[in-house]
Amino acid sequence: MTPQLDVTDSLTSGAAASASKRPVSVLVVVFTRAGEFLLLDRVRPPHFWQSVTGSLQPGETPRAAAVRELREETGLVAGSGLVDLRESRLFPIKPAWRVRYRQGVCFNREHWFALPLPARRRIRLAADEHSGCRWLPAAQAARLTGSWTNRDAIRLLASQYGGC
Repeated sequence: MTPQLDVTDSLTSGAAASASKRPVSVLVVVFTRAGEFLLLDRVRPPHFWQSVTGSLQPGETPRAAAVRELREETGLVAGSGLVDLRESRLFPIKPAWRVRYRQGVCFNREHWFALPLPARRRIRLAADEHSGCRWLPAAQAARLTGSWTNRDAIRLLASQYGGC
């Protein structure tokens, strides 16, 4: 079941400042060789679990955004281990979130990346974005995430990396 979005005053009051948000983003799935997938619990909406995500800044490439978002949201440094999955998905932006984009923007293009790790790493959360994190087996992570694209990416990686 996908959680409902909670539109707060802080979301709508910042609409003017973030109206130039690009409808192009990255999804970075972090996982271990043991088949544990990292999910982060968003502050807003609460209890919305997902992998690392974020919009591209002006002039930024998807790879650069993936590296930046990993560092900002988890404290992890991607290095040469970051894998471009060469996959992307176009999805409709939920109406409650459209205030963050130019008027009339209804879809977002998400580019997929992965960061395979030999073992769990200590995660340093961005407290303004995430309230917690979990390392879960692929099936549990896929069930918990609130995003269908995130679910599909986890399943793809689990199938490609020996049934993680």
